[in-house]
Amino acid sequence: MTLIVTSDYELNRVVAPNLPLSPQAPDRVYMDQLTNVLRLYFNQLDNILGQLMATVSTLPISIGGTNTDAFGRLRVSQPYTLFDSQNRYTADNQFDASTSGTGSSTFNTNQASVSMSVTAGGVGSVVRQTFRSFPYQPGKGLLVLATFQMDNGTSANLNQKVGYFNTQNGVFFQRTGGTNSFVMRSYTGGLADDSRAVTQANWNGDKLDGTGASGLTLDLTHPQILWMDFEWLGVGSVRCGFIINGQYIVCHTFNTANVYGTTVYMTTAILPVRYEITTTTSAVAATLTQICCSVVSEGGFEQTSVDHVARRTTILGTIGGTFLPLVSIRLASGRTGAVVLPNRVQVLPTTSQNYEVALIKNPTLTGASWTAVPTDSNVEFDVAASATTGGSIVQTDYVTASGASGISNTSLPNAYNFDLQLGATIAGVSDIYTVAVRTVSGATTGDAVGSISFFDLTQ
Repeated sequence: MTLIVTSDYELNRVVAPNLPLSPQAPDRVYMDQLTNVLRLYFNQLDNILGQLMATVSTLPISIGGTNTDAFGRLRVSQPYTLFDSQNRYTADNQFDASTSGTGSSTFNTNQASVSMSVTAGGVGSVVRQTFRSFPYQPGKGLLVLATFQMDNGTSANLNQKVGYFNTQNGVFFQRTGGTNSFVMRSYTGGLADDSRAVTQANWNGDKLDGTGASGLTLDLTHPQILWMDFEWLGVGSVRCGFIINGQYIVCHTFNTANVYGTTVYMTTAILPVRYEITTTTSAVAATLTQICCSVVSEGGFEQTSVDHVARRTTILGTIGGTFLPLVSIRLASGRTGAVVLPNRVQVLPTTSQNYEVALIKNPTLTGASWTAVPTDSNVEFDVAASATTGGSIVQTDYVTASGASGISNTSLPNAYNFDLQLGATIAGVSDIYTVAVRTVSGATTGDAVGSISFFDLTQ
């Protein structure tokens, strides 16, 4: 093969020439002019045919650019949504919010967005980060989309970030002091390192300054759609850019395989979506608006996990009309980036009675004592708590036991329900799921044992 036509080598467009008008009588000068015009046109056609010629029997065709995912596979309409967020009637509760100083968050009812603001009254910050970190499956491209409107201020004391990152790892778009950049953050050395920051003038794709292939200029006075896709595997590439007029524009690509350092480019691609605005040494009035976001596994998601089980082996007695905790789980300290989803709840009553069994998210437990699940160090469980209050019931079942013949066996759908994934706050406090039980009729108290099984997609 002599040449492959790709997006980097576009065919020259050839326009049919305007032929000179014929004189009424034969004229040698006219014939020479006509011959020269046709010769030039035919030479151009020969050049195009030369670009298409190959020494193999079939002509290879290459489809590239943003028509393919992070691994070069043709993008088709089979995205698997791991997460999506929109602020329809209130600020999305899938995000934790942290503010300091003059920072504040305001829900914009008619704009379905959240304004993250700092004022001129003093320095401040606002961070909104998803409780959940999203699973990256090796060999699949991970696509992140986030919409926002940044403050277009130029103060060096104002910093705004939007992307797929936390305090240790990730990739984000940043504006500081009027300078736009893409940043790859890494924790591989034990400290967060933002040294791989590439300013707009140095992007290796379309710089969106009017000189690139799109001819467009990035205008942060208007809302933007940020996109990034990850070929992690520890040493893959990350493409970053914006979607404008329905076109995926690649602004910068972080290439790492065969290029970068002596280790992985960041610790993990299992990360949250994060929006952040801060002022540093002096006050600035500014607002970053959070709109929508989504995280997609391109080409489906087929990762599987064995069932891990946290269980109570001793009987819980004196169950009455108020929920009592049977068993609870949470993410272990330092493992709050794990992807853990509850799967099945089982409760076996040992006293004849009617029972309600509930799976409760984030209750307050009295007297809990946490220990690691024997099969999974990412998760801790508790069977010591003596009472539970509050929280949200996410699943219920009812069972009647007569001489221990009844069993509650609740389960989630066959597909992963990522909305039930255990998350954590920005400060690293894990969600809790508690299996609780109460009697629903009669004066007789009940007894029961129980368990909760879960998937861990980070193992």
